[in-house]
Amino acid sequence: MSSKFHARSAVAYEQLMGRWSRILARPFLEFTGLEPGERVLDVGCGTGSLTFMLPLVADVAHVSAIDYSEIYVEAARERNPDPRITIDRADACALPFSDAAFDRALALLVLHFIPETEQAVREMCRVVRPGGVVAAAVWDSYGGMPYQRMFWDTAVALDPSAAAARAESYFKPMTRPGEMRGLWTKVGLADVVETALTIRMDYQSFDDFWAPLAAGEGPLGKYVTALDKDKRTAFEQALREAYEATQPDGPRSFAAVAWACRGVVADG
Repeated sequence: MSSKFHARSAVAYEQLMGRWSRILARPFLEFTGLEPGERVLDVGCGTGSLTFMLPLVADVAHVSAIDYSEIYVEAARERNPDPRITIDRADACALPFSDAAFDRALALLVLHFIPETEQAVREMCRVVRPGGVVAAAVWDSYGGMPYQRMFWDTAVALDPSAAAARAESYFKPMTRPGEMRGLWTKVGLADVVETALTIRMDYQSFDDFWAPLAAGEGPLGKYVTALDKDKRTAFEQALREAYEATQPDGPRSFAAVAWACRGVVADG
């Protein structure tokens, strides 16, 4: 299994994460040092947040985007306006490309959902030419995602048995400081750099926050839809109170921190 992400709906994903991925995509690409004329692989493209940002940042020659979810692949294909971009379903741990086929392999907000993370990174290295770049970004899910902390801490306060799901969510692969840098070094990448990127998630109301979770999208949505009716109602009310924090319902803004790492494929 090459993805643990709970993919149910492309529309719900856009509301849950796609809109924030698009904001993160540009600073991530600035960190990777994208150059015109490059052939780029987007691993775990989702609905295309990074894919469609690539030609806007640099005049790339070609983008190959892959995702494990057919739902997301179909949605991204429908949105694709650029003949330089191809989008296919594929496994990040067994990429269907020849060695050294790309100048860069990038993964935005996906490695922490791949159990065989090292295999995925080794595959990214394999398909990038010597001197090319392998880079990824993942959320700092324990220390840098206050909206997620609000969700899980509320869940555990109501139901202590949710503690295991909270721990799994907080400590996914590659989400701790230095973890990606260590893996990049282990697989033989050179000139490894890790940094933190921060954006803000702006919600218009609690319903804007709650809707994709109620639809069952992602790990948080999976937890919500597994609750029985009474527990779900109680949880929704408690989470609403945490979101509103005694103030009227309306816009809220949460910081969101991602770890980003890049390295260069060595000769030979």
